[in-house]
Amino acid sequence: MIAIVRPLAALLVGVALLLMGSGLLGTLLAVRGRIEGFDDQTLGLVMSAYFVGFFLGTYAAPGLIQRIGHIRAFAFYAALCAATVLLHAIFVSPWAWSVLRLLTGIALVGLYTVIESWLNVQAPPAQRSQVFAVYMAVNLFALAAGQWLIGVSAPAGFVLFSLVAVLVCLAALPVTASRMTQPELPPMPRLALKALYHAAPAAALGALLAGLALGGFWGLAAVYATRIGLDVQGVALLMSMTIVGGAALQWPIGRLSDGGDRRTTLALVCLLAAAAAVVMMLPAGRSGPVLYALFFAFGGLAFAIYPICMAHLLDHLPPEDTLSAGSSLLLLNGIGSAIGPALAGVAMTRIGPDALPGFFAATLGATALIAGGRRLLRRRDLEHPVAFQAMLRTTPTAFELLPDAQSDSDDDPAGDGPSSSPQDIAPTKEIH
Repeated sequence: MIAIVRPLAALLVGVALLLMGSGLLGTLLAVRGRIEGFDDQTLGLVMSAYFVGFFLGTYAAPGLIQRIGHIRAFAFYAALCAATVLLHAIFVSPWAWSVLRLLTGIALVGLYTVIESWLNVQAPPAQRSQVFAVYMAVNLFALAAGQWLIGVSAPAGFVLFSLVAVLVCLAALPVTASRMTQPELPPMPRLALKALYHAAPAAALGALLAGLALGGFWGLAAVYATRIGLDVQGVALLMSMTIVGGAALQWPIGRLSDGGDRRTTLALVCLLAAAAAVVMMLPAGRSGPVLYALFFAFGGLAFAIYPICMAHLLDHLPPEDTLSAGSSLLLLNGIGSAIGPALAGVAMTRIGPDALPGFFAATLGATALIAGGRRLLRRRDLEHPVAFQAMLRTTPTAFELLPDAQSDSDDDPAGDGPSSSPQDIAPTKEIH
């Protein structure tokens, strides 16, 4: 494993610093917004702007990277991200923060695209699955570590915003100093959403609803924590326990999904996650250790939903559609993530903090019903040609690290990457 990681150390250090800053910023804005008197509905809309920016940046980043190169693009996006982070502390208003969050989303997806496309080139073909696993582990543990940086200084001051900007700038150093060959970004066709739904309805709807739930978590969990009386350290612990749960339970759940019908696993996971959310609303569920244990379990279950949906979808598509299908499922999940914080924020303003776990329970309960209903309605072969891969919702470029996608592209003598049948591809739009 050390031999695999050593050539990629600069990229992995860069992404770790970047995600530590990103993880800190999300929690910091939620806590600082409460201090400034923003209501939950306003904060939900502000947090939704980040996912809108992430979605827009997915389209914009490849063109800029191809035009100016990876190193200059990384420096461009790092400067944009650092500037927007610092401006949060200068212009403290919901409208300003919404615009800045949108720009932050655009910047971060550009940075992730640069790193992931470089990983695709540097990772040895026979070891891509291991590289992908290391990359996902770095993602999760850097996000968890970033939560604890909120205790470095008071959230009401300027220091934490400066710390996020410093981390983003430091992330640029190992990447821009690299002598690695700059890769080409191949076209990433998108599978038509109608075709995606017909191939695996449970996967398509599951990804959308999981985006609603986890978008609500990333946007408003820190707000929920402050509303129920947790201090800054308590907020950091709650957020990090959820993320660590996501890291710890994905592989066991993945093994379970590989051993039977994935829709059964999806229904069970969503049902258990919804049950954990319901217990969070009970008085007994708010006691310190119990609350943290519930969020650990919720994270472990909820973070596994998207990769289960991905594996279920790829089970029922030809290998040449792996990249386009992954890109399209990411699109659905991103739409849910953009809407989730806004809906959950409205509910929290009208009902109170318990509306957030209630929102989790409703969306994940609906996912369990859909997956279970599809399982009863239509039986399918239990053989899985695609193995489960633990993953986060990331950029489409990361899907090239999946072994099935790479093996297909390696067999393409023209080097043009994966192809898809004309009726399944939306010819006028591409996601890279």
